[in-house]
Amino acid sequence: MSSNEQQVSVDGHRLTLTNLDKVYYPETGTTKGEVLDYYARIAPYLIPHAQDRIATRKRWVDGVGTPDDPGQVFFEKGLPDHAPSWIATRSIKHSTGRKHYPLIQDQATLTYLAQLASLELHIPQWRVSPGASDPGTITSDDRYPDRMVFDLDPGEGRALVDCVEVAQLVRELLNGMGLDVYPLTSGSKGIHLYAPLDGSATSQEVSDVAHELARSLEADHPKLIVSAMKKKLRKNKVFIDWSQNAAAKTTVAPYSLRGRFTPTVAAPRTWDELDDPSTVEHLRFEEVLERVDELGDLLEPLAETAGASEAASATAPRDRLEVYRSKRDPKSTSEPIPERHGTSGDALTFVIQEHHAQALHWDFRLEHEGILASWALPKGPPTDPKKNHLAVQTEDHPIEYATFEGTIPKDQYGGGEVTIWDWGTYELEEWQDGKKVVATLHGQVDGGLGGVRKFSLFNTGGSGPNKDPAKNWMIHLMKDPASDSPEPEPARAADDAEPVDIEPMLASLGKVETVARKEKDWSFEMKWDGIRAIATVRAATKDSDGSVTLTSRNGRDMTATYPELAELVDCVDVDCVVDGEIVALGPSSRPDFGRLQHRMGLTKSRDVERERSKTPVYLMVFDLLHSDGESLLRTSYDQRRERLAEVVSEGENIYVPEAFEGSLDEAMKSSKELDLEGVMAKQRDSVYLSGRRTRTWLKLKHSSTRDVLIVGWRTGNGERADTFASLLLAAHGDEGLVYLGRVGTGFDQEQLQMLRKKLDQLSRKTPPVEIPAPDRRDASWVTPSLVGEVTLGGITEAGRLRHPVWRGLREDIDPDDVGV
Repeated sequence: MSSNEQQVSVDGHRLTLTNLDKVYYPETGTTKGEVLDYYARIAPYLIPHAQDRIATRKRWVDGVGTPDDPGQVFFEKGLPDHAPSWIATRSIKHSTGRKHYPLIQDQATLTYLAQLASLELHIPQWRVSPGASDPGTITSDDRYPDRMVFDLDPGEGRALVDCVEVAQLVRELLNGMGLDVYPLTSGSKGIHLYAPLDGSATSQEVSDVAHELARSLEADHPKLIVSAMKKKLRKNKVFIDWSQNAAAKTTVAPYSLRGRFTPTVAAPRTWDELDDPSTVEHLRFEEVLERVDELGDLLEPLAETAGASEAASATAPRDRLEVYRSKRDPKSTSEPIPERHGTSGDALTFVIQEHHAQALHWDFRLEHEGILASWALPKGPPTDPKKNHLAVQTEDHPIEYATFEGTIPKDQYGGGEVTIWDWGTYELEEWQDGKKVVATLHGQVDGGLGGVRKFSLFNTGGSGPNKDPAKNWMIHLMKDPASDSPEPEPARAADDAEPVDIEPMLASLGKVETVARKEKDWSFEMKWDGIRAIATVRAATKDSDGSVTLTSRNGRDMTATYPELAELVDCVDVDCVVDGEIVALGPSSRPDFGRLQHRMGLTKSRDVERERSKTPVYLMVFDLLHSDGESLLRTSYDQRRERLAEVVSEGENIYVPEAFEGSLDEAMKSSKELDLEGVMAKQRDSVYLSGRRTRTWLKLKHSSTRDVLIVGWRTGNGERADTFASLLLAAHGDEGLVYLGRVGTGFDQEQLQMLRKKLDQLSRKTPPVEIPAPDRRDASWVTPSLVGEVTLGGITEAGRLRHPVWRGLREDIDPDDVGV
């Protein structure tokens, strides 16, 4: 036997432990042997909380890795065929067949799972019924929870201290219901709260109560708490995840290790500890072992609850996601793949997703009975009641898909880019399964629908392109019966918005080959190296000289910063709103973003006039959004460009560059010869979606740039001793800030000094994101509120910027909009 192996006897069972020196947590050097030792010592405290509960596991067979090179994780449900026969199991029927789950009834089972690198152990809130330990027993699932759980998860802008505040609010509410509450720091980001139950209610009933409690707290504290599942709603709030009370959901077991970059634990805490939130931190396994030696099991009353009720077992509902799940590989796609469908609440949601797969189409999804009923619309939702559009019914999707955006790998079903085109709630008027649906959709003010729209979907049977008649549908835009208008009146729709409310439409980064496939559908403009501005113009009259208001993409008034652009009032004869780019020109008369930095952010007239004489700016106008009281947001790009040429003339500081006449290759070549960033490709029939980032506008760049957040800086030496050596960068990901690496080049002395002053004003004691140890050396931390732009040579496999070079601050971009 190898010196790195050891045979042990646990609970009378022989086990061979291997690779004991293997490092599972590189940042702390924690080995597999130490993990096994932890689980052996914590077993008397962990097992009572996991006993009689099926156990799913998250395994890191090669360790958790580092932020630069994360380890691969496997989510395992069933027990392997080679598992020892003495492990107690429970057989549960799934759509893919029966699976035998282990029950952690003893230390031997816990040791066996840890030997397989099962760092995280997850369990449901219900226990199995008597007899379930027999591996041959096949019975229906008993889903009567003996505890209620809340997972408090801090959104971007919130932290553990905010979760503690919410935990106190939850405790107060549950205590008022006569329930005790036990807190744990989750070992990941937030707080877990458990309340013991008598096991008489079903999982659905407990989940409904938990949901209502979460909604009640959100209503009382809307600026602090959110209870909706949509990730985009969680910024600057604490999410109360009530859904882990559902029968198919699990929560990490108390005392389980976590697969973070340091060996933290889901650790029970006292309410006295939580009375001082500023001192609360996640605990490592060494600290937890010391605590149980001193304090015992703080959750002992929770483990003494009655367990599973002897009430009749609940019958599992039909799995409506069976087809959806069968078409997707959870290891290959980031799409949500829940174990079962959910339940629908009072507020029904809808989402329309723009899907750039093999062919562009729009996915139309309505929440219904716990799933999203789905149709693919090749031409999108109709805009004319006289023209119905084809709708191909597809498989039911999980409710979680309502917030999905991202790239599905090309080799996967539906491979391509998915973005949310519009979303909101809807009112159901009629639902005949397989025949007809009538619904009024309340979209976003800046969404693709433009407000409120009423649609009818109806099955055409054999009349359609599919051999399966059930899939052949049409979608019809209905006329509002209460008016003579051809469609419902928008509720504060984007095209009825006041001009000052308009936000710039944003482009996505694209590829030349994507546009080249259907080049005739696109128009090309040069990409100007400046900052976006929405200009609202009140034309001069006999009683007024008129006015120009300049607004940045993040809503800042820039009028005083660029007074020379007031010339725009002399270039128009009507009130209007235009979209354009403010640029400063370098020595070669090309836009120079570095020179523009000297003007950005100035508001005092003396400073503005001083820099204005050195660095004049110009407005490149490329879109017309309002004209003489008429909204043009819902007209096509070609129509808006035609009207723009009629409405706006050029001046000394105002330019109206024409769209490029020629092919895409010629446009890219011309852009490069002019030493510009690249080309903007815009679909000729695209409408203007205020404030939305779309793929109907694409940025085709010669070199790659991206926005970043500054989260810290490294101490400088020599000439940089008084400033900094490099900046530490990050961006927002799905689960918080993501570290992107360092940038140390591209700064001139003036920028170094200016940035250091700003950084000193934003100082904080702790890093706002996990930073690898080498980059933490000599680092100082700042609140991530400064946005910068860098050029880069690409992204490494670890997600770091390759060869970044600093370009400058982007005060026109909101920090919340900087994503990975």
